[in-house]
Order: sequence, then C-alpha cells, then structure tokens
Amino acid sequence: MTLQNSFPSLTITEWFESDARPLPWRADGTSAWGVLLSEVMSQQTPVARVAPIWEEWMERWPDPQAFAEAGPDEVIRAWGTLGYPRRVLRLLECAQAIVDKHDGVVPRDVDALLALPGIGDYTARAVACFAYGQNVPVVDTNVRRVYARMVDGRPIAPPASKRELVQVGALLPKHKGPTFSAGLMELGAVICTATGPRCEHCPVADSCRWLIEGRPEPTADELRKKKVQKFVGTDRQVRGKIMKVLREAESPVAQSEIDVVWPDAAQRSRALYSLLDDGLAEQDERGLFHLPGK
Repeated sequence: MTLQNSFPSLTITEWFESDARPLPWRADGTSAWGVLLSEVMSQQTPVARVAPIWEEWMERWPDPQAFAEAGPDEVIRAWGTLGYPRRVLRLLECAQAIVDKHDGVVPRDVDALLALPGIGDYTARAVACFAYGQNVPVVDTNVRRVYARMVDGRPIAPPASKRELVQVGALLPKHKGPTFSAGLMELGAVICTATGPRCEHCPVADSCRWLIEGRPEPTADELRKKKVQKFVGTDRQVRGKIMKVLREAESPVAQSEIDVVWPDAAQRSRALYSLLDDGLAEQDERGLFHLPGK
C-alpha cells in the first residue's frame, strides 16, 4: 500500500471543511491578491494579529494596482508592528511588478509567481494552490511538523529542504487537493502544535506514528539542531523601537529622539544604520531621520 493510499487525507479534508477557523481570506470570492497578501502578512506572525490588518488593507488597497500606487512611507505605517518590515517594501515591489508585467493580475503559475520580488517557494505555491486551486504541495512549518509526527514518528520536524515537496506531494489526493493542503496546515496550527499538542482532539490520532509510539521526546541532537529565535535584546527589537518612532512622527526626527529608545549606543547605531541600508529609513541633508519617500 502506498503512503498516499494509507494516509488519512479524506479525514483531514472533512475535518477542515467542518472545523476550519473562519479566517477572512478564506471567504468565498477572495481574490488572488487577497490570498497573496494574507500569506505574506502571516509569515512568522500570528493570524489573530494579521486578520484585522488584512481586512483594512483589502478595503484600502483591493488590488495590486491600488497598492502599487501607494508610497513606501504609507505602506510602512500601515504595516505597523506585523514584524519584518522589509517584507512590506518587497510587497510594494511585487505589486508594481504585477502591474508592469502581468497587467495587474496576480499570475497563477508557480514559476511566474517565483519571479516576482519577495515571493519565495512557499508563498508561490500557496497562491497557486489556495487562490487558483492548483494541486501543488504547500509546505510550511505546520505541515513539516505534522508530516514528521504522523509519518516519521519524530517530535520535531527536520530543517526545511527541497525533498519535503516530494514527500508532501506524495500525500496529495486527486480530489479536493487544495482543501486537503489547507487542512494539513490547519491541523498543525491548531491541533498538532509545536508545544502542547492537543492529541486528544486530533481527527487522525489513530494514524499518527508519533502518538502510537508513545510520543517520544526529542533527542539531544534534535534539540541542538532546532533553532529558537530570540527577540528580547536583539537588534531586531531595537530596529522595531526605532521604526515605531519614525512611524509615529509627523515630521523628520532628530538623533536625540532615537537615542532615548535604547541604552546601548553601539547597538542602537547598528540597528539604525541597518534600517537605512534596508531602505526602511532615510536621513535628510539636515541629519534628520524619516520613513522613505516622505
């Protein structure tokens, strides 16, 4: 029996159809632009934070053309604290490329999506799958974890690799493949979580190798390989504090207004100039700092 035949794809699909969270971008009629926007916003950001901002953006910029006409300072302010603000500048470049090269229509082909600025393998496949119904494997951290536990019996998923597209692709059913893919992601997001998995509520618990084998703990080697991204005290935190000052300022700010956000002068300077290098901040001839495009 092949893995595809033995894997409980239908159960996951049916569970998703009955229990999926009512996220706004899952509503009927959501455009490919809406799907693309939700995927970019949701990277390393909880969907609870993303949902209200996504709705505001879809009302303000309902298509790539509208977004492409926005200024960089405008979109950075609208991005707020979603995290990794470089993404929003890349998203602006992406919208402009969609307008220039695809007549304002988000392309449906994975390769064409990959050619857009800021669009990686996951996002390209997610848009092709969830916006256009293409039965292509979509692998994020949630899918990677579900596969590791159910198929391999491992508590922690291995690092991302190209091989995983083949592995997950082998699970795709011919019928309702995109719904199954969404269900696999949802299962990892709400049931098969990284910490405190709710195995008692899992619709496919009887098919999970990790659960059947008694939920073995990760090995010391697996724990060493697992990278835990810290935030407090990092340059990322300092960058965020500086960006908050620039977003909330009505006019360019002096160095003194930035100096008060962090006590370590060397780290503060490093964070500030990395923002300048990334195009997220600019300095004028007076030495004042502001968002780009003002």
